[in-house]
Amino acid sequence: MKPARKGKPTIRDVALAAGVSVGTASRAFNRAGRVSEAAITAVQAAAERLGYAPDAIAQSMRTRSSGVVGLLVSDFTNPLYARIINAVEARLQRDGFALLLANTHNDSRHELAMIDFFRRRRVDGLILGACETEKPELIDALLAQDLPVVALDRDFGPLGSGVNVDHYHGALQATRYLLKLGHTRIALMTPGQAVRPGRERIAGFCDAFAERGLKPEPKLIRAERSSMEFAFSEALALLSAPVRPTAFVCLGTRILAGVLQGLRHSGLSVPDDVSVVGVGDTDLSQLFSPAITSLTWDLEAVGTATAELMLARLSTASGHESVEPERIVMTTQMILRDSCGPLSGTSTAPSEPVRAAVKPSTRAKGGVAK
Repeated sequence: MKPARKGKPTIRDVALAAGVSVGTASRAFNRAGRVSEAAITAVQAAAERLGYAPDAIAQSMRTRSSGVVGLLVSDFTNPLYARIINAVEARLQRDGFALLLANTHNDSRHELAMIDFFRRRRVDGLILGACETEKPELIDALLAQDLPVVALDRDFGPLGSGVNVDHYHGALQATRYLLKLGHTRIALMTPGQAVRPGRERIAGFCDAFAERGLKPEPKLIRAERSSMEFAFSEALALLSAPVRPTAFVCLGTRILAGVLQGLRHSGLSVPDDVSVVGVGDTDLSQLFSPAITSLTWDLEAVGTATAELMLARLSTASGHESVEPERIVMTTQMILRDSCGPLSGTSTAPSEPVRAAVKPSTRAKGGVAK
């Protein structure tokens, strides 16, 4: 049955075409109140035939839900973030949520401005990636305002939930590997202590030396913002020193690119002159010649787990069963390729397998995973 009126279809036209009341049609669109699956199917079919779409603003006012989750990361052009973002979006879409994405440019003031913007846009929840200055009290304050918040690879307060990568053991594993090859002048290039990944990586790096009764040279730890420009200039400075590093651990995709550029500019080859370990199994790591030994983790699993934590909190906010704070820790693995070799004059050979086994992620509810 087709409605008699012409022009832009309304919800009354949809209800008439579906053979239901206007109230039933409204409940079918909002998935609220008592409405049968048969009525929902009939209303959706009628809306599709008529080309009718509910008014999103009016619908959000009635349901008090925008159907949108905000995600803030330092730079979504980073290939590691790109894969996580795709996984977050795919998982949220399965439950009918859209993703609103923005960069913080690793600037805490810009992060605060974007959080305020997302709140004014009435996002249903917020996912926060790492930023240059992390404040656990920020997440606590957001939680106190009844905004579901999930932390993505950053520190958070005791009331917050999030997904972290075990950067400490990743850096520990990479440094142990180079030490076994005879390298002791190892340069660590990483984002700084202000962000969780940087702190964890520096700690893992230093602890690997401590296991052998050694200490890394402080000047070989270069911790700044993750950018190719920083890494290129820092690598050139280290390589022009009277005694240069024999290995680099490059904990960032752009850092790796900058270091490789610095090595080429200095006329040094990998691994004959310098051994290199990178983070993230990106196209650069795989296609560079020789291919780069890499620390990596399941990026899609990180994104999916982050989205599922958010969906659980959104369910709680809708009045369902309460959910305790939860932290998920994703383990790392090393993929051994051709960019590392024994220090010249040593016969040390690596003992690890070509690909380390992937360990499952760990979860902790109501506290921190051990």
